Amino acid sequence: MRFMIIRRADEETEAGAQPSEELFEAMSRYNEELLKAGALLDGAGLTPSSLGAAVEWRGGAGPTVVDGPFAEGKELVAGYTMIQADSLQDAIELVKRWPTLDGHGNVELEIRRVGELEDYDISDELKEKERQLRADSEQNRKV
Repeated sequence: MRFMIIRRADEETEAGAQPSEELFEAMSRYNEELLKAGALLDGAGLTPSSLGAAVEWRGGAGPTVVDGPFAEGKELVAGYTMIQADSLQDAIELVKRWPTLDGHGNVELEIRRVGELEDYDISDELKEKERQLRADSEQNRKV
């Protein structure tokens, strides 16, 4: 199963504060642990919401573009990590090793299982089309 670890934004991340070298090293060690365990799939930090935009559709109209920053800071995302684990409990155990330097020991992480094609009640034909689309999209990935 795939899981997304969502790192909530805080005042520092929204201000665009760069992580200290010490924190960057700690996160690198954590990611290396995940990689060696066969769990790490992807991950990245995000720029502040002030550098982003939201696209909204309301009442069938739209789209409307709203430039950042966004007011609901508590709901903003500062980064993500994609992992694979056998269960939510296994994912939780991996996340418990998150570096305590992050957020100066005050960080909120959310763990969400990624929906797989088998989770959806759709035709085999549509599942196969989606599998092919996902395989083809791998060509777009650039590191």
